[in-house]
Amino acid sequence: MTRWRDADTLLDIVTDLGHRLTAAQPKELAVGNIVRRVLKVIREVQRGELETHDMDEYDEEEEGDFDDMDGDDDSPPPSARNHSSTSSQVGSVGERPQLTVQSSMFRLLSDASHVRAADAADKKSNYNLKPLIIQEINEEIIEDLDGVYKGIADQALDYIHANEVIMTIGKSRTVEEFLTRAASKRKFQVIVAETAPTYQGHEMAKALSEAGIDTTVVADSAIFAAMPRVNKIVLGAHAVLANGGLISVTGSHLLAAAAKHHSTPVLVCTALYKLSPVFAYDSDTFNITVAPHSVLEYQQGSIIDQVTVSNPYYDYVMPELVSLFVHNLGSAPPTYVYRLLNDNYDPEDTTL
Repeated sequence: MTRWRDADTLLDIVTDLGHRLTAAQPKELAVGNIVRRVLKVIREVQRGELETHDMDEYDEEEEGDFDDMDGDDDSPPPSARNHSSTSSQVGSVGERPQLTVQSSMFRLLSDASHVRAADAADKKSNYNLKPLIIQEINEEIIEDLDGVYKGIADQALDYIHANEVIMTIGKSRTVEEFLTRAASKRKFQVIVAETAPTYQGHEMAKALSEAGIDTTVVADSAIFAAMPRVNKIVLGAHAVLANGGLISVTGSHLLAAAAKHHSTPVLVCTALYKLSPVFAYDSDTFNITVAPHSVLEYQQGSIIDQVTVSNPYYDYVMPELVSLFVHNLGSAPPTYVYRLLNDNYDPEDTTL
């Protein structure tokens, strides 16, 4: 538990926590995205709570009262003026120094009252800040996460039509529910690339087949040969970058490039929390590889010293290979991703 007294302190605490989380898992961009959404909620609540109109009106009334008192004090009453003019003939100063001291006291009391009013407004604001932040996080973030799969699956009938041939790759729960929802109303066929060496495609094909969908598994090397029969590509995404490119399971780039060659549309089913403000300045950075033991085991002897084994796990897919993103609140082309980023994150939180 960490104690905080104002929104700025809370922002610093959450930012520091987000920095440590992203440093621990730099490839898991969704972690930083959730932190950025929390930061935006805090900033929005802070800006709303600082608009204390009632306190401002109270301050203005007090300030006006004290200004009137200062004005009366600056010009001495008629009796004082008469006395001053009379005493000036004999060289005396009169009552003017006493009035100046009273004027300073009134201003001092006025400043103190303004400080007390500002402190009262800050305490009231900070007192109401915590429940409002919790409420906004529950309504804007947690509810969105709970409804991610349903929000995407509900749009399936808009994009999947009868007697189509759909092709996908890997195992994605988002894509699985998207196709399953479409299969509840329409008949179509799905071709699944096996996604070696993890063979996630086998698990995906089994799940779709159990849902009553006509499913065929093909080797990754047969993707280009099968593409002329395909009407539409449906992909999942590990992350979506600021330029509209995406990081997806290995083989996705091959599938999207083959679809581009055959003018086949590519749909990407992804949740909004996977949108990241990170730019793909070096696309090779996002072609992620893992330990090669699933491809070539260490026990296989002297060949280990003679070959270099690479085991890619994620591919970077360029935005020009994607036709449309289908997210939990609607759909958008790759060129519209920057608008979605502006809606979900604050520009100050681009870098954690």
